[in-house]
Amino acid sequence: MNATTTSTATILNSTQCVDIGASAISDLKMAVYILAFIFGLIFNVLMLGPIFREVQRQNVMGIFLLNLSLSDMLYLFTIPLWINYYRQDHHWNLGVMSCGFAGFFYYSNMYISIYLLCCISVHRCLVVTYPHRSKTHRTSYYTWTQCAIVHVVVVVLHIVWLIYDNLKDTHDEENNNDRCYETYPMQKPVALFNLLRVGFGFLLPLLVLTVCYWKILATVGQRPHLNAQAKRKVRMLSFGVIGIFSICYAPYHIILLARSLVFYQNDNTQPDGSYCQFEQKMHFFFSCTLALSSLNCVMDPLLYVFVGNGVQKEVTLCWRRNTGTEREDCVLTRHSRGKPNSIKYEK
Repeated sequence: MNATTTSTATILNSTQCVDIGASAISDLKMAVYILAFIFGLIFNVLMLGPIFREVQRQNVMGIFLLNLSLSDMLYLFTIPLWINYYRQDHHWNLGVMSCGFAGFFYYSNMYISIYLLCCISVHRCLVVTYPHRSKTHRTSYYTWTQCAIVHVVVVVLHIVWLIYDNLKDTHDEENNNDRCYETYPMQKPVALFNLLRVGFGFLLPLLVLTVCYWKILATVGQRPHLNAQAKRKVRMLSFGVIGIFSICYAPYHIILLARSLVFYQNDNTQPDGSYCQFEQKMHFFFSCTLALSSLNCVMDPLLYVFVGNGVQKEVTLCWRRNTGTEREDCVLTRHSRGKPNSIKYEK
């Protein structure tokens, strides 16, 4: 009886703190998720063939891209659940387990992608700045190990978070007020976990990316034997990764940080309090950043294939090449074990 009373009180407080009703937000997010599902599925499926070929050659970049693509694919299969959620105007009618399942893959994919992008960036930095000293660590064994560590750490942390995040308190099917990961007011364990996510899941990786690509651009600029086209591709790849963080991840984490800090600074979580008023104002913007973050599964394959190799024609030539010497147009996104000199800017 006490548990039921507590749960009901939490639900009432949640619904009164932030009024989430039918609005243009649902239609906007549904449209973004539909586009992300269609184009993300198409691009990732098209890239699986070439990526598997690179993995068979024990190319380090191919291994990273395979793990990135598989993570994106797992998340893509949960997008129809979110499309249905926003089609129902923020009403989750699929049960608690499906909500936890969808949220688990959503957040796991986000941070697996972030840390894999970091691994790729560090690899690129080592290839350019320390080509000979880092050669022993740029092998398929170390690459698979790095990917495995990323997957295990992120998955375990989100399993723990899922256990402590009581999703049952966000559902009220009798009053037709069931939500999924839209609990207001924020709970203290969730606020603390959000701060950790911002610090270790966004700011730290962003610092690593900034340092890596600053060193890459500085080193490439000092290589006179590289032609203008090769330098342009390196710059496009560098700015492209930073662009993914700026578009897909930065808005979400900035607002998440603001929400968590406001929660800790305001003890009054009543509906007419400053915290709930802030959450009500930020709900639209926070919902938009969630939609933007889903676009990473579309931008990942575009970045490392279409941008990295320049144009689609060059990508097609790389797909069809089974043997032979690597062309400079293609090697900017791959590194074969046993062929340390195949990447021209390593010399």
